Parts: sequence; C-alpha cells; structure tokens
Amino acid sequence: MNLYLLLITLVSIVIVILGVAWWKWHAFISLTVASLFLALAAGLSMDKIVSSYETGVGAVLGHLVGILALGTILGKMMSDSGAGTQVANFFIRVFGEKRLPWAMLLSGFIIGIPVFFDVGIVMLLPLVISIYKSTKKNILLIGLPVIAGLSIVHGLVPPHPGAMTAIGIYKADLGKVLLYSLIIAIPAAIIAGPLFAKWVSKRIVPEGEPTLLSESEGPVRMPGTGVSFLVILLPVILMLLAVAAPYMGISGWLLKFLVFIGNSVIALLISVFAAFYLLGIRQGMDKNFINKLAHECLLPVGSIILIIGAGGGFKQILVASGVGTAIAQMAENMALSPIVLAFAVAGLIRIATGSATVALTTAAGIVSPIVEHMSGVNLELLVIATGAGSLMLSHVNDAGFWMVKEYLGLNVKETFKTWTVLETLLSFIAFFTVLLVNAFV
Repeated sequence: MNLYLLLITLVSIVIVILGVAWWKWHAFISLTVASLFLALAAGLSMDKIVSSYETGVGAVLGHLVGILALGTILGKMMSDSGAGTQVANFFIRVFGEKRLPWAMLLSGFIIGIPVFFDVGIVMLLPLVISIYKSTKKNILLIGLPVIAGLSIVHGLVPPHPGAMTAIGIYKADLGKVLLYSLIIAIPAAIIAGPLFAKWVSKRIVPEGEPTLLSESEGPVRMPGTGVSFLVILLPVILMLLAVAAPYMGISGWLLKFLVFIGNSVIALLISVFAAFYLLGIRQGMDKNFINKLAHECLLPVGSIILIIGAGGGFKQILVASGVGTAIAQMAENMALSPIVLAFAVAGLIRIATGSATVALTTAAGIVSPIVEHMSGVNLELLVIATGAGSLMLSHVNDAGFWMVKEYLGLNVKETFKTWTVLETLLSFIAFFTVLLVNAFV
C-alpha cells in the first residue's frame, strides 16, 4: 500500500509538470487536476476530496493573501517612486557590481531572521528587480543569493516556528541550537547562494521578464536614500520589536501592542501607509495616482494567489491520502543513526507535502521517541539535521516554488533548474556540515 501511494504521488507530480509545460494549462488548473487524480487514486471519499482541497487552499491563503497583496503594493511604491533605484544604487556604490551577490546574500540572511520566508520574498524581490533593472545583469545572479539567505534561516534558525517546535519536541537547548544553526547555515548559504548563482547565471538566461512590478509612468521626484531604506526596513523593525519585546522585560498592554503591530500583515499595512506618504504624497504623487498604482500591481497578484492556493490544496490532498505517514513508516523501519534518520524522514515528508515546517515538525515527532532513551545523541544538532532535511527538493507542491517562479519571471523548467537545485544544495550542505560538527562536539 505504501509503495502504491508513492507511485500515484509521483504520477500526480508528473501531471502538474506536463500540464504546465506540455499541455500549456495554467498552473492552477494543473495543480487542481493533479489533486483530483491523487485523491481518487488514493481512494478518498468524494466529500473528503472537496473538504481536504478547500482546507488546504484556505490554510495557505489565510496566511499568505494579505502578505502578498500588501508586500506587492509596498514593492510597487518602492519601484515607481524611485526608492528601489535609490537603494539599488546605494548597494552598487558600496559593494560594487562584482560583489552584489554577496550583498544580496547578507540582506536575505539578516532580514530572514525575524520574518517568514514568504514575507522576506515579497519584501526583498522588488529590490532585486530594481537592482536588475539598474545593472542589466542576469536576475538569477542577484535574486538567488537573497533566496538562499532567506531559505536557510527559515529552515534552521530559531525563532522560526519549525525550529522552535523541533526544539520543544527534542527538548534541545535553544541557545546552542541558535549558535550551531548560524555556524552551519553560513557555509550552506554561501555555496547555494552567490557561488551557485554565479555558476548557473552563465548557463541559464531566463526567457521571461519579471511582470509583477512592471513600471508605470508618473510624476515622480526621487526620495532620499535614507527615506528609501526606512520604508523597506520598517516592516522588519516592527517584526523585530515584537520578537524582542518579551526579552526586554516589556509586559502588559505595551507587549500586546508591540506583538500586534509586529504581526507580518499589520507591519506591512503600516509600512504601505508610510510608503503612500513618504514615497508618494511627499514626492508629488496625488491620491488618484497612488490608487492607480495599487490597482495595477494587484492585478497580476491574482494569478499567483490562485496558483499558491491550488498548491495548498494539492499539499492537503497529499496529507489526507496518507502519503506523509507512509513515508514516515518506511523511514522508521530503516536502521539509521538518529541524525541521518531525522534528515531522511524530514526530506521525504518535505518532498511529499511541500511544506518545510510540516516536514520539520512531523519528522521531529517521529524521531523523538526513538532517541528518547538513547545516550550520546546531540539533540541540538538533531534539530538542525531535521531542519536541513525539510529544505530539500522543493517542487510543484510548495508555495515557495511558485512565488519564486512568478517574481523572477521564470518558467517551470527554469524554476526546477534554479530554485529546486538551490534548496537541495542548502539541504545537503547543511546536513554534511552537521555530520562534521557532530564528529567534533
């Protein structure tokens, strides 16, 4: 039965790829058809198919739709006001064009610590597009290092929810996990970020162009560099305040207020209004023009929201059909060391369900009882090995796959050759670094 579930999962993934690449279906239709095929082949009841699909769509969009919409408006304001160009020119002046990929990696790594991966994507990729337009370099050279920094931090470093959950399940030490994860994340991000970007940008030139932030014409006076940085960093500052407040001895209504404004949607909403004034009205845009910009940039977001929603539906069908459980049972029966087992289980569940957080937390729940009565297991490195496994082989059932594809203007084939390879590099380099560190501590 387990083998049958794996087989029909593979067929459903092939349907998605063929639907988009060969039959030229919209990705939303391909994902929905693949979900129905998998559900019927797995024997789910008709009512369970519909409810599972709707639950999956709602779960992913409930979190993402506000972030995508507000992040895109903020990116559009940065782009059309000239603020994105100001920040881009600052990076070019300070780092020089040759070191831009390293500057981008640093931006993704630092901003990725307090924010979720998807929030970081919608905040930083407009900046990537501005630099791409200023330098005319291959967008992969600039975009992939940012993505590598965001992704490795999301998978390994507390306070991201997957890592925090695994720390709780394994009863690991938070401080040690934080220290080890930063040591292990840096070499993985360097190799999968600037080094891989340099190599792949010589071999792949994207056929399409980024369309989500196409420029409009308008009466614009360029804002200052300081104001431009303030607007792009404002959501990060608000989110950092929310994370840091409990450790600063803040409590009561002030803590609740800081946590509220530090929520990703609220922080982006505040930042959008700041952008409307600082980048719009103060620079000579009228309210009608600002409204027109918001309408323009939200139209193409409809497509990516549909795709991500369908990806969430596909993921939930995978969960409901028992594919993740089947993989976990198969892996549990293998005689492997706890660190290798955690990495393998998380990786297989990630491939099956498309969610790094689900893979990390599920794998931790499976491996935890096995290591509970074992001695000599480094629990902190076990958390990181599980996180490393949760990053591998992102494909069509992962919302991140479609976000990167749409924002960078890639086709499905190019996304596999860049984003999927990048994620797998991060996963395996982090895992081998864990094994290396484990040999000495």
